[in-house]
Amino acid sequence: MTSTTHHTPARAHAFSLSSTSEELAALGTWREYPRVQQPSWPDEGERAAVFDRLRAAPPLVFAGEVDVLRSRLADAARGEAFLLQGGDCAETFADSTADRIRAKIRTILQMAAVLTYGASVPVIKMGRMAGQFAKPRSSDMETRDGLTLPTYRGDAVNGFEFTPEARRPDPQRLWEMYTTSAQSLNLMRAFTSGGFADLREVHSWNQGFVRGPGYDRYEQIAREIDKAVRFMEAIGADFEALQSVEYYASHEALLLDYEEAMSRIDSRTGEIYGCSGHFLWIGERTRQLDGAHVEFMSRLRNPIGVKLGPSSTVDDALRLIDTLDPEREPGRITFISRMGAGKIRDVLPGLVEGVRDAGATPAWVTDPMHGNTITSSNGYKTRRFEDILEEVRGFFEVHRALGTVPAGLHMELTGDDVTEVLGGTGHIDEAGLERRYETLVDPRLNHQQSLELAFLVAEMLGQDVR
Repeated sequence: MTSTTHHTPARAHAFSLSSTSEELAALGTWREYPRVQQPSWPDEGERAAVFDRLRAAPPLVFAGEVDVLRSRLADAARGEAFLLQGGDCAETFADSTADRIRAKIRTILQMAAVLTYGASVPVIKMGRMAGQFAKPRSSDMETRDGLTLPTYRGDAVNGFEFTPEARRPDPQRLWEMYTTSAQSLNLMRAFTSGGFADLREVHSWNQGFVRGPGYDRYEQIAREIDKAVRFMEAIGADFEALQSVEYYASHEALLLDYEEAMSRIDSRTGEIYGCSGHFLWIGERTRQLDGAHVEFMSRLRNPIGVKLGPSSTVDDALRLIDTLDPEREPGRITFISRMGAGKIRDVLPGLVEGVRDAGATPAWVTDPMHGNTITSSNGYKTRRFEDILEEVRGFFEVHRALGTVPAGLHMELTGDDVTEVLGGTGHIDEAGLERRYETLVDPRLNHQQSLELAFLVAEMLGQDVR
């Protein structure tokens, strides 16, 4: 969500809410395409009733906000801004509390302050928040002790507990995803426009976090920002720009029943916006060119992300651009590479070069998390901080060598002091994973590791800016 200085209330609410529109009805064509990673709802009548309820509900985000973000992402693709996107692997209803949302926002604000101050570049702040309640899974079923049940697909679909009742896909959870997302967005708007995000509060953003090397290094930057602010006050500078920030919500557009129901027509233009979030992305497992997700997303006006793994080809990327961004509109498409530290220097150059030579200019962003997942000797799904950093280094090296733009960073992180990723200045080892391993799906960087990464990325980004 953005500060109110960028668009008027009249623009924000410019939607047609008609549920009988032919344009909205045409969104349902995705059902005619091959579908993957979709739950099997046991009761079609119940699913349809929830769909109708969602279609009649107010949108969660507005066309004006989405349009501003698209222009910001165009800046990032040109190297005039940098995208910082972070949040949980999969949100849960129980953890969508004010304290946990505030901690995530604080972490992203701190990372953005480090990047902005260290590299002198505007930072687009985006959370994997207020909608990231579903996750793709490698198997439809899970077996434990001879009992086979549907796999956990995120709180938007079923429960984590391994019981027949909890694992039954429940369409009522789509409505709970909507109401929880609305509550989260209200908190995010309050925190980012109500004074909490004021740059003059940079010291207070550290309160409540465990002290450590990242904390101390951040405090040094906060003191330097304070000094700059006092100088600006002395010369009578206008502080309006410091008082609030643009902060956007994003998630993987995985559950197409939900995404279709949350789409609305903008009465200014007659175009369709996905109003479940500002920025929606297609995952590595759902980017089939002839698949339902690409078909559905091609009809939305939102900026769209696409995850590209190590098996991606130049032909894949160009055909995705032709389908999702046929007009080659700046800010429309973002490619999020997730190669793995050992493969990024081998795979990414050919992709970036092929897309560049074809005349397309998507925003290139790195996701250094998903290609670096391992299992520890004591059975935890985890990642090594050094592998994450190595993939980020490779991402910057590739773009530096090709003369192209490293446009952003896509992270799984939390504002809590969890112990889910090995290494970092906290020196989390395998035994340490047992202290606070809380994620239900993928491991996340904790606050200290997130800050440490921000300082390292600021150094890389600063080299490119200079």
